[in-house]
Amino acid sequence: MKQKQNINRRNAIKTMALGSSALAIPKLNPMTTDFSNTPLKGNIKQSVCQWCYGNIPLETLAQEAKKLGLVGIDLIGAEGWDVLKKYDLTSTMCYGDLEGKSTRSLTDGWNDKRFHKDLIKHYTRHIKLVADAGWTNLICFSGSRRGMNDAQGLENCVEGLRQILPIAEDHGVILHMELLNSKVDHADYMCDNSNWGVALCKALDSDHFKLLYDIYHMQVMEGDVIHTIRENHKYYGHYHTAGVPGRNELDEKQELFYPAIMKAILETGYKGFVAQEFIPKDRTNEGLNSLATAVKLCDV
Repeated sequence: MKQKQNINRRNAIKTMALGSSALAIPKLNPMTTDFSNTPLKGNIKQSVCQWCYGNIPLETLAQEAKKLGLVGIDLIGAEGWDVLKKYDLTSTMCYGDLEGKSTRSLTDGWNDKRFHKDLIKHYTRHIKLVADAGWTNLICFSGSRRGMNDAQGLENCVEGLRQILPIAEDHGVILHMELLNSKVDHADYMCDNSNWGVALCKALDSDHFKLLYDIYHMQVMEGDVIHTIRENHKYYGHYHTAGVPGRNELDEKQELFYPAIMKAILETGYKGFVAQEFIPKDRTNEGLNSLATAVKLCDV
């Protein structure tokens, strides 16, 4: 491979949070896709994940997001919320702030009681921060198995999450546990299939706990994306995109047909957000041309 495409999201987000403000603003060329005469239908409320465009300062990305007709930016911590508000954008999925680093860990999660005390502390604080900022969605993770069976991990997640769900309910915040693949990108991650995630939702039985259905990750793990969405849509509160294989553009070189997937999501009555989370292989205009193409493709 000419370039390693499997970027580690944890490291990317950490780097951006600590140093994005110091990055030089790149010179961006005009979009090759002209949106001025073709406004989005807006049936799908789209956003973009910042970590996929780590060379672009958040303020510049916010400006470009507005041009594209996006409603927000995904996976943003408190350090970036003022920038989003400046451009009338939503933090469509919130991450932990700099002081609450435990809310960012994909490996040390709710399936392990050793981390509960720290997680409860940071999530209690961050739920209130999210609510005070006027946002709704806050991400969380199961953590790695480390030899633990799925039944025990689910039981531990229920025990820990039940201690913060009343706080989320009181503040109007929805926790979303992300479904990630353990085959390619996140070895040993426990919440790596819809059945386990849905079982957790049913056990918690709260409208303030949902799954983040990452289309890329679940195509890698289980496929049957449209059927799964139709069957389990009441448990899915947020969606991410990317092409399979490779996690790149939503183009003809990958196996998913995103217009059909977006239509299936719409048919469920979904009113939430769909965040573009692919890593642009085509770096023209810092990858923003590829983003523009994906946005139009998903605008059904």
